Amino acid sequence: MAAGEQHGRDYLQRHRLPELLHRLSALLLYHRPERPREFLIQALERVKAGKRGEGEYPYLMDEANLAAMFELLDVVGQGHITPAQYREGLKTLGLSTEDLQFGDDVNITLDVFKEEV
Repeated sequence: MAAGEQHGRDYLQRHRLPELLHRLSALLLYHRPERPREFLIQALERVKAGKRGEGEYPYLMDEANLAAMFELLDVVGQGHITPAQYREGLKTLGLSTEDLQFGDDVNITLDVFKEEV
């Protein structure tokens, strides 16, 4: 791989741009707004405000959607999922799994799932 290409990939990863673009695309497909550019601008403004602590980060899924996803991961109905299942759920949502702090012996409950996602 050329040095310029690697530098570009490093830049994208450092600023987590693939995750942001994936999330924005998912928001567009989920909401299907009449004015997609305005919608994206508003979503980015909410991201900026959320990072400053001035507003809520734009979420693709509400609590009911997260609960339904958790139930799909918790196929046996134990009330918890494994870290491996949690990682797969995050990947399905297009979220990063790099900063996870869960050991493999931890059980993740619905409340933890909602809070972390």
